[in-house]
Amino acid sequence: MTPFGEKLRALRGERGVSQKDMAAAIGVSAAYLSALEHGRRGAPTWTLIQKIIGYFNIIWDDAEELARLAEASHPRVKLDTSGLSPAATELANLLAENIEKLDEAELRRITASIRAALGRRG
Repeated sequence: MTPFGEKLRALRGERGVSQKDMAAAIGVSAAYLSALEHGRRGAPTWTLIQKIIGYFNIIWDDAEELARLAEASHPRVKLDTSGLSPAATELANLLAENIEKLDEAELRRITASIRAALGRRG
């Protein structure tokens, strides 16, 4: 499941909406919506994100969060480290080879550490 899929499922659950009903309302198939929630499809288009925001009547910060989650929800990530340092290539390969071995707490800790490092540069 992707971050976007997790949020979408939570929104449907909070509002008691079935995949079938939501899919019909926003103009996609229930199978596509299920695949989106389970991370078997890539990130949704901006148009679809807007339809979902409208469907749930999401405003401001929550809409921005949903769009941010969509951007971070590509289930098949490709990294090109050509031209970067050996350390960057090592990190990318280490993560690619071992991400499934990390538990949720470790993933959150690593993510927070990377966000903090990026924030120090901004």
